[in-house]
Order: sequence, then structure tokens, then C-alpha cells
Amino acid sequence: MRVHVISDMEGVSGIVRWEQVSGGDPMYEEGRKLYTGEINAAVRGANAGGATEIVVMDCHGAGKGWSFNSLIPEELDPACEFVVQSEWTEYTEFLEQGCDAALFVGMHARAGTREGVMNHTVSGEEWQNLWFNGTLVGETGINAALCGTWACPVLLVTGDEATCAEARDLLGGELTTVSVKRGLGQFSARQVPAPRARELIEAGARKALEDLKAVAPYDPGHPCEIRVEYKTTEAFDEARRKPTVEEAGERTVVSRADDWWQAWKQFFL
Repeated sequence: MRVHVISDMEGVSGIVRWEQVSGGDPMYEEGRKLYTGEINAAVRGANAGGATEIVVMDCHGAGKGWSFNSLIPEELDPACEFVVQSEWTEYTEFLEQGCDAALFVGMHARAGTREGVMNHTVSGEEWQNLWFNGTLVGETGINAALCGTWACPVLLVTGDEATCAEARDLLGGELTTVSVKRGLGQFSARQVPAPRARELIEAGARKALEDLKAVAPYDPGHPCEIRVEYKTTEAFDEARRKPTVEEAGERTVVSRADDWWQAWKQFFL
């Protein structure tokens, strides 16, 4: 069984501040340790659940040289391998080869989600809303669509309560979710201590792999329209100049194609 662990930092227990997820900040090293601990828990659970090959892909943009490279390699569980990519959604080889399941660790809620800890979509400074064929999505939706392009189902999502609810709404009630904190605001939360959070994630990963058909691979639909509303005119101006997108409002662009992957590549990669 081939399992892809896809991770982000903001949904990890103990993390509630940008300073914990921004490369080079004093609190970032603490965030990296918490992050690697939850990734390892998912790896242990996947291994116990029968995985024969596990590849971890860090999807956190920490800035500077730490983007997509925030986990601590020397502390990573040796039962997995890990990828460092240059651009988010760039690495697809493992999916293209055939992957049985994806486990999402440390996810956060989409922009504007009340009580979503550190909620944002792609860029907290530039992006306001994102839709796939009219469905409002966040980064869980982006990663799920990426996996779904190669028929890989997402079977586990961990993060705060708001993120878990968002993931179930998008992917279905049979999705296994593990909440490690409850948002009290954008930068505050009631949290499960790290040792307990890791136990819950390990158990959740093992349980999720018991039924590989519990959740269907996510497909936004054919053809596919991706609509992005930006917060700033500067970000909008940069996006609208791409010849493969259309303007659809004062700060909104649209990319259309026969499928999600082509539509996504037209304006993001």
C-alpha cells in the first residue's frame, strides 16, 4: 500500500501564531518540532495500517529557504521518505505512479472561517476566496483535487475543529478526521497537548487505512472553472496578465479548462 502524507503547519497542536510558522523567527524552531511530531504520528499510523511505501510532502510556505522544507529531517521517522519541492503542487510523481491513499496532517481552515485558527487560503495577504466549479474551497480542497487528479482518495484530515468540519463537508462524512484544537479566534485555541495529539493522529491514520474506498477521490468536475478573488489590486493585476486567465470582476480572475489540473496549471504553476 502506497501512502502520501501531505502536511501543513498551521493545523498542528500548539501552533497559533505566525511567528511559529515563519522561517527564521525565534518561535519557528518550536513550530518545526511540533510539526515533525505530528507528521511522524501519521507515518507510524500508516505503517501500522499496512503501508509499504510512505512519502511525506511538506506543503507549508515558510518563506526564505524553508518553504516546503519546514520539517526536521533528522527527527523524521525512518519508515518514510520525504520530498522538498520548489513550488506548491509541483511534485506529482508519487501520485502519477499510483498512490492508494493520502493522509493530510496539520491542515487549516479556508480564509474567513470563523474560529478557524490562522485561517487563510494560499496567501493570507493576497487571496480572499477560491471556488472550484462554484464550490468555495480552501487548501484542503486544493490538495484533495491534486490527489484526485490521479484517483488517489484522501482518507484522513487533521487540524482544528473548523478544518475537520470543512473537510467532511467537501469530501464526505466517511472521512476520518482528527481535531487537535478548537479555535477561539484566529490566533487563539483550546488545544490537545502534543503527546496526546500524536496518539490521536496515529490512531486516526491506522483507522483511515482500514477501508481504502471509504472516501471517493475528489474531482471538482469536468469541465472545470477555477475562480479566485484577491484582496488587493496588486495581486489581481499580477494574475490578470496571464494569457490563460480571464478577468471576472474588479479583483477576480477565472481559469477554465477540461479538467481541474489543467485549469490549475494555467494560472498557478
